[in-house]
Amino acid sequence: MARLSVYDPFAEVFPEIFRGLLQPSRAQSEVAEIRVDVFESAQHYQVRADLPGVKKEDISVQVDGNRVSISAEVKREAGAQDSERVLRSERFYGAMARSFALGSELDEQAVQARFDNGVLTLTLPKKQPPAARRITIQ
Repeated sequence: MARLSVYDPFAEVFPEIFRGLLQPSRAQSEVAEIRVDVFESAQHYQVRADLPGVKKEDISVQVDGNRVSISAEVKREAGAQDSERVLRSERFYGAMARSFALGSELDEQAVQARFDNGVLTLTLPKKQPPAARRITIQ
């Protein structure tokens, strides 16, 4: 089978170090992202969202129709003591948010939320479609 390769005219002109210069770095784009798992059954959806380092009071969940919005804020803890200096700080502090739409309308009144060990679990019941009504003809 023939092997196909793409010609890159800048490969010889620009070294590898400059290739990713205009692209956002992988570490920066992943830090503030809320990662979710979504499961579906006949009656409801279940969403599990990783929110490490977030306190329960700093989480906001909104449900509107079939759209779910999760936002949270990670607050910075007390900084270094007077006798200390920070050599490296890689932990994320700030606001993060995630919004997505599901396939069915949700029953906003019956939504349940639980937060345990940095994982937010949402149980989102599906709205039952109105039952078909038989109309008598007179």
